[in-house]
Amino acid sequence: MTPEFSRLIDVRQVEGKHVSLAPTEAERAALAQRFGLVRIDSLTADLDLSTKDRASGFQVEASGTLKAKIVQPCAVSAEDLPVSIDEPLFFRFVPQATDYTPDEEIELTAEELDEIEYDGTHLDIGEAVAQSLALAIDPFLTGPDAEAARKAAGIGAPEDQGPFAALKGLNLGDDT
Repeated sequence: MTPEFSRLIDVRQVEGKHVSLAPTEAERAALAQRFGLVRIDSLTADLDLSTKDRASGFQVEASGTLKAKIVQPCAVSAEDLPVSIDEPLFFRFVPQATDYTPDEEIELTAEELDEIEYDGTHLDIGEAVAQSLALAIDPFLTGPDAEAARKAAGIGAPEDQGPFAALKGLNLGDDT
């Protein structure tokens, strides 16, 4: 399946390259649907690329910024909330590993957490940007009408719910 915002880049031709990415209106609509947003009004990524030639293939590093203007529903009232996103980006694309076995436990270092594997000579920088947008979205965003919607539905505030909520009303002070 091809991602909604696919931008393939040949790893052999990226050294010192600067790329600016912006999805089309149709791609923004498809991404909004994928991420449960009302809409994506704008999305841009500006990235500087560099390579390192390794025995296993080219390692590509991309760093820059992601900027977006989105509209997402309030997690409580479902009202439309405009959100601006301005995030730094860093990706390291590495050749797909072929020397591991299924169900093998793999330890990752902090440096490896931003690694994205690619196969062949092309990597998808657009999908990496789309995934970064997904990570920047607050899944529990609430708006100004959230408290009123909670009260109307008979739901208390989040801090008044859960397994320890009943303990709040108990007098656990020292009586001595």
